[in-house]
Amino acid sequence: MTAPVNWQDRINPVVRDIPPSGIRRFFDLATEMKGVISLGVGEPDFVTPWHIREACVYSLEKGYTMYTSNNGLLELREEIARDLAETHRITYNPKNEILITVGVSEGLDLALRTILSPGDEVLIPEPSYVSYAPCITLAGGKPVYLKTSVENGFQVTAEMVEKAITPATKVLLLCYPNNPTGATISRERLLEIMEVVKAHDLIVISDEIYEKLTYVGEHTCVSSLPGMRDRTILLNGFSKSYAMTGWRVGYAAGNPDFIAAMKKIHQYTMLCAPITAQIAALEALKNGKNEMKKMIEQYRQRRRLVLHAFEEMGLPCFEPGGAFYAFPEIQMTGLSSEEFAEQLLKEARVAVVPGNAFGGQGEGFIRCSYATSVNDLTEAFKRMNQFLKRRLGRGRVLKASFGKLEPIKEGKCQSL
Repeated sequence: MTAPVNWQDRINPVVRDIPPSGIRRFFDLATEMKGVISLGVGEPDFVTPWHIREACVYSLEKGYTMYTSNNGLLELREEIARDLAETHRITYNPKNEILITVGVSEGLDLALRTILSPGDEVLIPEPSYVSYAPCITLAGGKPVYLKTSVENGFQVTAEMVEKAITPATKVLLLCYPNNPTGATISRERLLEIMEVVKAHDLIVISDEIYEKLTYVGEHTCVSSLPGMRDRTILLNGFSKSYAMTGWRVGYAAGNPDFIAAMKKIHQYTMLCAPITAQIAALEALKNGKNEMKKMIEQYRQRRRLVLHAFEEMGLPCFEPGGAFYAFPEIQMTGLSSEEFAEQLLKEARVAVVPGNAFGGQGEGFIRCSYATSVNDLTEAFKRMNQFLKRRLGRGRVLKASFGKLEPIKEGKCQSL
C-alpha cells in the first residue's frame, strides 16, 4: 500500500513558515458568528462616490475592456504627477517615473523584490502593518525591527535608525500615518532620520496610503525632503481616502531605474491593473476631492468619539494623529492581546485585532478601526464596556450623550 503523500513537504519552507495574517484570522472568525460588530478590518464603510462608479460603468458601455500599458493609463499617471506636484511640490515624469499597481500591496511587493538581494536587511517600525515582515521575507530579505512605543508616540527616531544599521542594511520602510497605531510624524523628525539615511546610503520605501487622513499637523511626503526624491520609492493609492478598497488600484513613484525594474516584475506577474479601476481612479483624482473631504471629516469626528469612549471605559488610548485606527492599552485587564480579542468576540460579539498581530511591541494593545458607522461604534463600545464590567468589575456606564458627536448625516456619505 502506498504511503500517503505529505504535501506540506512540497511547499517552499519560507512560505510554509510564514504565519497567516492576524487581521484576517479574526475577520474570518467574525464572519462565522451572528450579530458581530467588526472594528477589525481597515476598510471605509462608505460606498465609492457615485460619479466614480459611473465613470467605470460608462467605460464598460464604451467597450473599455482591454489591457492598458504595463505602466498604466498615461492620463492617470499624468494626473497623479499633477497631484504630487500640487500637494507636495515634487515633480515626477509620468512616462517613466510612475507605475500603476494593483493596490499599494502590489507596489510594496514589487519594490522589495526590486531592491533586495538575499540577506539584505530592512528596517521597519514595530508595531507595523502585518504584510511588511512577510513580504520582506518572501523577497529574500531580513526584517529588523525599530521598537516604537506609546512613550515616544510610536515614532521612529534618527537614533533608532542609526543604532539598527549594519553592513547588511539596505532599506528603511516607513508608514506614516501609521497602521496600526494612527501615529503621525513631524517634518523635523523626518529630516533628522533622512540625514542618517543619506549618510548610510539607504533606500526608503514610504507607504503613504493614509496621507489624506491626517488630523494633527500636516503630512510630509518623504520624497519631498532634500536629497530624498531619487532614493525613495513612494507608494500610495485610492483605497482609504476615496473608499475604493475593492478596486485594487495604487501607484509607485520613484527614479526611472527603480520604476523600470519594478515594471519588469509587474509585466511578468500582473501585466497591468484593471482598466476599469484605472478609469475610476482617474475620475477620483479629477473630481473626487469634495467627497473625500466629507469622508475625512466623518473620520475626524469618529476619532473624537472613540477617544471619548475609551476614556469613559478607563482604557488608556494613544491619541491617533491620522489614519482611522485607535490603539488602546489593555494590559490592566490581565489578559494578553489575543485573549482579550478572543473573549471580547465570543462574549460581546465585537471583533478587534490583537496588538501582537503587528509585532511584539503591539502586545498589550488592541487595534480598533473607526471606519464604521457611528451607530455601530456606539453599540460596539457599549458592549465592550459591559464586557469590562463583567470581567473586571471596573467598566462604567457610558454617558447618554456618547453617540451625539455627529452633525453630518451618515446616510449622505454612504451614498456619495
